[in-house]
Amino acid sequence: MSEKTNSKNVLVLEDEPIITRILSRTLTSEGMQVDTAENGVIARNNIKSGKHYDLFLFDIRTPVLNGIQLYQYIEEHYPEATSRVVFMTGDCLNAMTSRFLENAKRPVIEKPFTPGELLEFLNQAKVLAPGKV
Repeated sequence: MSEKTNSKNVLVLEDEPIITRILSRTLTSEGMQVDTAENGVIARNNIKSGKHYDLFLFDIRTPVLNGIQLYQYIEEHYPEATSRVVFMTGDCLNAMTSRFLENAKRPVIEKPFTPGELLEFLNQAKVLAPGKV
């Protein structure tokens, strides 16, 4: 991505430290402010704090409270924010996960992916375009 996006706030829910570091570096290199959470309870607390997030990147499978459960929480308490959720998963073959993703109608990037593939995916999903998020 050649054009930097200024001061977008992103919340990343990811329990794998290496992936978290890659996501954080990739997004901050694009001018974003990134908060990370290793489980859904931490992410939910970040959301409840009142901070506005322009983008949510949720891994489906995380401990304590997973990405699906966190999305359902947002859907119930902050329905306008559901349009800013993007899921990451390596679990698209699981029938329950597939059904959920089909019903949620949110963008999904399948793991593994490179930083470049992530940025291209986010651009194509129009979640990084200025004023779109």
